[in-house]
Amino acid sequence: MSQKSYDDSNSVYLIPTPIGNFDDITLRTIDTLKKVDVLFCEDTRITKQLLNRLEITKKLISSNDHNEESTKNLAIKYLEEGKNIGIVTDRGTPIISDPGYKVVEEVIKKGYNVIPLPGANALIPALIASGVNPAPFMFYGFLNAKKSKREKELENLKKYPVTIIYYEAPHRIIEMLESLRNVCGERKISVSREISKLYEEIYRGTVSEVIEELKKEEIRGEFVVVVEGNCAEVSFDDISIEEHVNMYIEEGLSEKEALKKVAKDRNTTKSEIYKIYHTGK
Repeated sequence: MSQKSYDDSNSVYLIPTPIGNFDDITLRTIDTLKKVDVLFCEDTRITKQLLNRLEITKKLISSNDHNEESTKNLAIKYLEEGKNIGIVTDRGTPIISDPGYKVVEEVIKKGYNVIPLPGANALIPALIASGVNPAPFMFYGFLNAKKSKREKELENLKKYPVTIIYYEAPHRIIEMLESLRNVCGERKISVSREISKLYEEIYRGTVSEVIEELKKEEIRGEFVVVVEGNCAEVSFDDISIEEHVNMYIEEGLSEKEALKKVAKDRNTTKSEIYKIYHTGK
């Protein structure tokens, strides 16, 4: 099912808002905030501060991780009435480690337009200023707050030969970097904090070097961590065929796709991998 993004009847607009510097707001964002009939907000108080500065009055509805199951139905009701909806989060682009996905998923399912606006986010500025190879890259977002689960996630990611971008809270940044070093070893990294704000700062170096720098500071603000991919030649000698296939299946591939990929990794035939996977011989 396709949509025409220029058709603005009965549409949902994904509206990025400044993450720090108000001057980062776009003219299109301002026009869209004026145009929509209602705004679904992560926190209505924060959105109201932005609207007051722009001298815009708008109906605001709280829509966040805790109530999106109910607000998605309310969004459909507004669309059925012929109204346009805007989705905003406290700062940055909706859905990128912020609420909005459940509402958008339901809106698409019901056949209404979803129109994304370009604008402020933290991950792209952090990547291009990192000094780490920017392509290819993968955005991961927040790792688990619990150490054991966090390190299990990193274990699954450590062989990826691509730059990976994480978000992290100030009270966990040191623990997160220590887990990164424990699981992935020393990597070239960049850690950016308070992007576009008055006290923006970027730390670059190995994981250990950045940890030592951060320990000297009073840690405040939100962090974006850009991590160099695994540059070593990938070897699968330490895992079995079954583990290798299951690894790809857990990543979302079908069994057929996983078998084909394992055969390529190991420079053998798909039929040979199939035989070993299903018979153990």
